[in-house]
Amino acid sequence: MSGADRYRPVPQGRLSRLAALGQIAGGLASGVVSEGLSRLAKGERPHLRDLLLTPSNAMKAVDQLSRMRGAAMKLGQMVSLDPGELLSPELQAIFAELRSSAHFMPPGQLSASLASAWGADWRRHFSHFDTVPLAAASIGQVHRAVLISGRRVAVKVQYPGVARSIDSDIDNVATFLRLSGLVPAGLDLTAHLAEAKRQLREEADYLREAEAMRQFRSLLSADPRFVVPAPVEELLHPTVLPMDFVDGVPLERLVSAPQATRESAMRALADLALRELFVIGAMQTDPNFGNYLWRPQDGRIALLDFGAVRPVLPESAQAYRALLQAILSGTIETVRAALLDMGYFSPGQVARHGPTLDDMTATVLNYVLKAPEGLVDFSDRGPLVAVRQRAQPIFADRSLWALPSPDKMFLQRKITGMALLALKLKVRLPVVDMLSEHA
Repeated sequence: MSGADRYRPVPQGRLSRLAALGQIAGGLASGVVSEGLSRLAKGERPHLRDLLLTPSNAMKAVDQLSRMRGAAMKLGQMVSLDPGELLSPELQAIFAELRSSAHFMPPGQLSASLASAWGADWRRHFSHFDTVPLAAASIGQVHRAVLISGRRVAVKVQYPGVARSIDSDIDNVATFLRLSGLVPAGLDLTAHLAEAKRQLREEADYLREAEAMRQFRSLLSADPRFVVPAPVEELLHPTVLPMDFVDGVPLERLVSAPQATRESAMRALADLALRELFVIGAMQTDPNFGNYLWRPQDGRIALLDFGAVRPVLPESAQAYRALLQAILSGTIETVRAALLDMGYFSPGQVARHGPTLDDMTATVLNYVLKAPEGLVDFSDRGPLVAVRQRAQPIFADRSLWALPSPDKMFLQRKITGMALLALKLKVRLPVVDMLSEHA
């Protein structure tokens, strides 16, 4: 996408955003008809879900969601971190574009947003302000600037109307998912949708994010593995968050780094996630790799985004601790009971697919507990492929789908994201030792 093509006004009104979602639905519908006729001509009888999840349809959805931004795009980003049950690798690659491909606000819309926060003469605070964004995501875009004092800063500017559109965006996307058949009709999403709205409203409050940034900056001040920027207190606003500018490169560049460097960085992030869950009692639950920078000059990791920090409920921490204890025991029955208690398995799934679930559990336990030299090799995707293949008929049995509590869903999103990063970086980690510290 060229620079000029990336400037698109953010649709703000409820009707304009509904129309944008309608364009997605219309584009997918035409794609479904075209693909369906093609497959019928070949003698196939395709399922609606298979017709919806094609690369061409995915590209249409990603492009429109990146123009909309806001909660609709955020939900698409969540889909992009799917560990394999819903999306093929080809589709995952397309949806991954949503993690970094939001369109930019036109300069006029940007200036109006900053004037709304700081007044029409907002430029008086800066000796330099780069109007071309460093990055653009679902809630806002980030600009490099220099304060009059000489302090280098990154300024996160929220897209106009995003906070107001959260509830309607989520309701509209949920309706689309229901009508498309991607979500079983009998699955009750009420609590999860309410929690998604609440969390996204919190993410859109930059004063709250600044407080979380201060909290983590204090907690990690003595940990040499991390860098946490400080907010610019005098310029804080609910829709504008200026903070220290931190040099670094995208975390995914670590793929080409030496093995020891990759493993040191991944160990640091995994340790932090475990500390968040079991010690700190608050977790940054958005696993988007764009929330981190790697600093080759000192090997440290910069933590950039704290909008999705949420408290860890004591009962959720205890449930995960029971799961750790079950895993370390190496007993399939104990793990099954823990996953049932957490809601990751349903009683109906255990009754109908019990032997397959136990087989999947045994594969994971062997992978973790019998790793050579105690190091789980995340470059070996064989166990993951085996589990994924066995899971397919269970996942296809949609009448038995189970969902854990909303709190655990958001925590699991971060845990799954860390596992996906470990797979991407092809690291070896002493998983048993790491888990034992918290079990």
